[in-house]
Amino acid sequence: MTLIQTVDWAAIAPVVTVAATAVAVLLADLFLPEERKPLLGPLALAGLALSLLWLLPLRDGGRTTFCLTDSPALCSYVADPFALTVQLLVLGGALLTALLSMPGLRDGTLPRGEFWFLLLSATAGAALLPAARDLATVIIALELATLPAYALVGLRRGSRTGPEAAVKFFLSSVTATAVTLLGISFVYAGAGSLHLGEIATALPAADPRLATLAETGVALTLVGFAFKTAAVPFHFWVPETYLGAPLPVAAFLSVVGKTAGLAGLILVTTEAFPAFGHLWGPAVAVLAGLTMTAGNVAALRTRPEASGSAIRLLAWSSVGQAGYLLVPVAAASRADHVPGAVGAALAYALMYAAVNLGAFAVAVHVAGGARRHRVADYRGLWSRSPLTALAMGFFLLCLAGLPPGVIGLFAKIVVFRSAVDAGLGVLAVVMAVNVVVALVYYLRWTAVLFAPAAPEPSAPEIPAQAPAAAAPAGTATDTLPVAAPAGHRRPAVPLAAAIGLTALIGIVLSGAPQIILRLAADGLL
Repeated sequence: MTLIQTVDWAAIAPVVTVAATAVAVLLADLFLPEERKPLLGPLALAGLALSLLWLLPLRDGGRTTFCLTDSPALCSYVADPFALTVQLLVLGGALLTALLSMPGLRDGTLPRGEFWFLLLSATAGAALLPAARDLATVIIALELATLPAYALVGLRRGSRTGPEAAVKFFLSSVTATAVTLLGISFVYAGAGSLHLGEIATALPAADPRLATLAETGVALTLVGFAFKTAAVPFHFWVPETYLGAPLPVAAFLSVVGKTAGLAGLILVTTEAFPAFGHLWGPAVAVLAGLTMTAGNVAALRTRPEASGSAIRLLAWSSVGQAGYLLVPVAAASRADHVPGAVGAALAYALMYAAVNLGAFAVAVHVAGGARRHRVADYRGLWSRSPLTALAMGFFLLCLAGLPPGVIGLFAKIVVFRSAVDAGLGVLAVVMAVNVVVALVYYLRWTAVLFAPAAPEPSAPEIPAQAPAAAAPAGTATDTLPVAAPAGHRRPAVPLAAAIGLTALIGIVLSGAPQIILRLAADGLL
């Protein structure tokens, strides 16, 4: 028996390219003089763009590598349509996050080299996870996607909330990972293998005396992925982490981190534990209902007139959206609904990734001129920056599922139909109620965009005998605000590109919703 493996470098090229770019950025940061450090951003963008291009030769799927020499059918890396679709979402989301990050790196509060290295490292882990086909690779990819995120959250210099948010994120994540590793050990004890395909056949046929151990292992293994998707009760880290992290990092966690967690959950449930659908199916259905309800109710309490935080609202919105993403996973517990359910989950993830990153791009722009970044800071954005207001309104309506955000409506219909087809009528009703609840805060925020702008404070009248031109320094004329209010400034070029690109994706998908419908109908597993 030979132990020599043949590595298919083309299959792993997207992941390797991102990892190599991360190392290149780190090395370049060591040797570049300070005035040339801005070149690290374009280098990171180029690496992400190249990794996306590497997906094109793989679009037919079916490439495998790192296979066992005595069992070639058991491989640790599979570049199938499911993996490639998730990698497209992850790498595209990371590219947009990089565009969001470039304006904020100019003020020096974020170290450029460390930021780009950590962002690319987390992206490499998230891109590896959907192609992993054994639990060891899955957990390594999950941790590679998570560990750099701790540092990204607390990386901003001088932040009072960042370190605290990073610690909370770290402690809750470590706890979830420990529980997941315990579950994997139970699964290995029952199945005798870590490959997902072998677990699917060996675990149900394990010694009956290990039945309880196996079922416990199945339940515990899902905890780490529930944490990454921000499912209740593993969601408490989300609002504080989003508030303490730099806004682009919060956007990255809300899309790339969530997509990676969803992919891992789909792989483990449908590939390793299909025989235990009666166990994890109802559990995921309950998690989905609780998650969307908790997120939407909490978001509903964030009121514009009460100085509600825009980032906290986006955080709770992402929790609610995670509940919708979990609905098709619960539907996949029925063996005859797996392909369609997986397609529905990825279809919704595609819509959510595009419009949520667009909303964060607008938030990054508005935050540049707002001290507290409240929802009220968006009041009158239409009169100050019409295109930005139109884009934000479109993103919010997509998330709500209302025209002209047609893609959001179709994505919700696809998810709803997956629940109905799988016989999850109660979950479908819960989802319908939550969609109506979410309309309130999405429409409330949209109305703020087009509401009349609050009157700017006027300068005190200057006596006639003291002309303004002769007023000494330090008088009222010198204390008037000179910085442009939120939204008066034009978005920086990278931000404008991110807003335009995400809006274009949303418009194209709204004009051609058959892309979503075909993805849901064909399935990818």
